[in-house]
Order: sequence, then C-alpha cells, then structure tokens
Amino acid sequence: MMKTSMRMLGVGILLTTVGLAGCEKPPQEVVQRGYRGTGMEQVINPGTLDDMIARNQAPEAAPAVPATGPKAGDIYENVQVLGDLSVGEFTRLMASITEWVSPEEGCTYCHGNEGFAADDKYTKKVARVMIAMTQRANETWGATHTAPTGVTCYTCHRGNNVPEYVWVTEEAPMMPGSFATAPTGQNVADVAANGYASLPYDPFTPYLEGDADIRMAGDTALPTGNRKSIKQTEWTYSLMMHFSQSLGVNCTYCHNSRAFANWEQSPPTRVKAWHAIRMVRELNNEYVWETNDWLPEHRQGPSGDPQKIACNTCHQGAYKPLYGAPMLKDFPNLATQSAGSKKLIKVATESEKAPAAAMVGGG
Repeated sequence: MMKTSMRMLGVGILLTTVGLAGCEKPPQEVVQRGYRGTGMEQVINPGTLDDMIARNQAPEAAPAVPATGPKAGDIYENVQVLGDLSVGEFTRLMASITEWVSPEEGCTYCHGNEGFAADDKYTKKVARVMIAMTQRANETWGATHTAPTGVTCYTCHRGNNVPEYVWVTEEAPMMPGSFATAPTGQNVADVAANGYASLPYDPFTPYLEGDADIRMAGDTALPTGNRKSIKQTEWTYSLMMHFSQSLGVNCTYCHNSRAFANWEQSPPTRVKAWHAIRMVRELNNEYVWETNDWLPEHRQGPSGDPQKIACNTCHQGAYKPLYGAPMLKDFPNLATQSAGSKKLIKVATESEKAPAAAMVGGG
C-alpha cells in the first residue's frame, strides 16, 4: 500500500513538473497601451524577447546604384516585370533576391541550362508573379497596411526558397481513438492555426482565401437572418488566435477590453488588421493561385492548391514584420507597380468602406 502511494506521488510530481515546463518562466513585463482600467496592456516575456529580436533582423542592403543608363528591358531578353529598371538597378535587385530566397542555390534556383532569358524553370515564372505581388502589396496596400516600412521578398522568405509559414487547405487529422475526423477539425492543437487551442483547425480557407463574414454576434434581434452560431464563433476565435500568435500580441492590441466589438473604442491597429485581411485574400486569390498551374506536386497541398500566405508569413511573431525595419527605402523599385507588373496580373479594384476606429493611443 505504501509503495503504491509513493508511486502515485512520484507520478503526480512528474506530471506537475512536465506541465510547468510548458509554461513561460516569470517574471513577465506589462506595458500599458490604453486608458487605465480598460486592461489595454501588452504582456512581454523578457526571456524570449532577445531571441525574437535576433530572429527578426533585416539584412544589410547592397550599395545603391544610379537609375541612369540603359534599361534592363532594352538590354536583356524576356524581362517582363522589371524592364524599366536601369541595368545597374536590375542587377542589384536580382542579386538581393538571390540572397533573400536562394542563398545556397544561387541564380540556378530560377535560371536553367537554357539561359537567363528562358522560362524553362517554374521557379522563374513564380518569382516573376511574386515580384509583381510585392509591388502590389506596397503600392495598393501601403497607405492602409504595409507602409511606412513596406515589404520585400526577405520579409517572408528570410533565406528560404519557400517562406517558413505558409498554409494549404487540408482535412484535419483524425482525432485520437476515433474513426472519423472532427467536422471542423476541433481539438487538434496546432500553434500556427489556432495557438494550441481546441478551436477549428483551419481558419485560413474561409477567411484568408474565402470572404466569410468574421463575426460572432448577430445583428438582428430574432433568429431570422442571423447565422452567427456557436460554431461560427469558434471559427472566428480560431482566426483571432492565429492573429495573436502571428504578431506576438494580446487581444487588446486590436480590441478594447470594455467593448470588444465596438469599432469606435478600438485602437487604430484594428482597422489596420481589417485591411490586412483583405490584402491577404487578394494576394492569395489574385497572385498565389496564379502560379498553381506551374507548381510541381511537392509544392502543393493534398487538395492540389498552392502554398498560400497568412499573417505569420510576414510577421513571424513580431507585431510588425522585422520589428518595423524599413527595408523598402533601400529598394524603391519594389514600392510601386511597374507597367509590366500591371500587365502581368490585372486586379480589379473593389471599394469597401473600412470601419473607423476612434480610440487614441493604441496604434
């Protein structure tokens, strides 16, 4: 009896130790971001902050070159997007993209045996669309989301051929001890999708590819027309967990704790996030999907879709990508859409009135 009790005590101590090992080591630091009494605070772990800062450093930019001289489109063959750059600017940008995306493979990652002008490798055709996408993100979405720091290929790739954080539509894993998957993929912990919560597994497909309504409170008194169910609420919470994990912030980074749904009491960051959702949808549907016919099977998901972007693709745990390092100022050729970029991908501009956040001090 005594031995059994001692074993149970030992197991209890072991389980407690394992459980505590998953917790972040105190003390935490708290930064007030809004009015007192509203809980508008950002919790920071000093023990992990140094590591996050080290992982989000922008590389040193290559020395600038003059925009004068012959244009790349006049000198080289088959330059479709960057033909209006000077030869010097073109060469500098190509060398930088190589360091950002394929530092080990070099130029041969996109250029094959048939010469630099040939489109014999799918990676070159994809890269062309991705450059156009980057210009679109900086020009069209600059005022509402990406400015003033802007984005470059490095923002997402960080030296990898494919950004570390991308997603595909896939069926949720089977639940332990079950013959069927959960209808919404609930109780499947995934840090990228739902922050290890028991919320739906894939909040990306309906919200960051489709345009499902992100809302959990009905806007009618009676059930008529009110489709905001508990299930839809859980999908919304799953997406919110993804936001929080991607930016390394608490809910109050975008919401006022005394009125989560009220736009007028929300920080400006909530409006910025509203635009970000629409930007990601557009980039996924108009640019990433454009590349799908060229992709080999190992670059696609189980359902044959391309690897798409989400919030963590750029942010990677930081409230601003690379903690706001202004890389775009060193690469102004990525700041606006070139004539070739607009010709390559024609995106219809839709106007949707953004909500207005009035709270001051939360930006």
